[in-house]
Amino acid sequence: MAQKVLVEMLEDIDGTPAAHTIPFALDGVTYEIDLTDDNAAALRDELARYIAAGRRTGGRKVRVATGQSTATTTVSDRERNQQIRAWANANGYEVSERGRLSSEVITAYEQAQITQAEEPAKAPRKRAPRKKVAAAGK
Repeated sequence: MAQKVLVEMLEDIDGTPAAHTIPFALDGVTYEIDLTDDNAAALRDELARYIAAGRRTGGRKVRVATGQSTATTTVSDRERNQQIRAWANANGYEVSERGRLSSEVITAYEQAQITQAEEPAKAPRKRAPRKKVAAAGK
């Protein structure tokens, strides 16, 4: 026997079908509320002046699930991090093979890239030809 289970997300305020689950925190307690598009916008509008006057204490911006992929690290991000790690190791910074890069290392890398881009292209130095040395005793 086949069964089909349908889960419907309902808004926590009025019971209509919800489009978003919005996480928020107040007084050290984290909450989630399921809201329609209109009520999610209204919540953000109500909190906007408090957010503007407040200061962020950490954490990452959370993407609200809307049925789309929420992958935040792309291939180009990984490639850039590998370039930064290689540069940092070559320039005396201690960085681990994995994990988050410090803002100090990222800033130094970016500044080095800017400096490198601003330097005029230098002509390669020509080296003097090597002299052949006669083998002793022959």
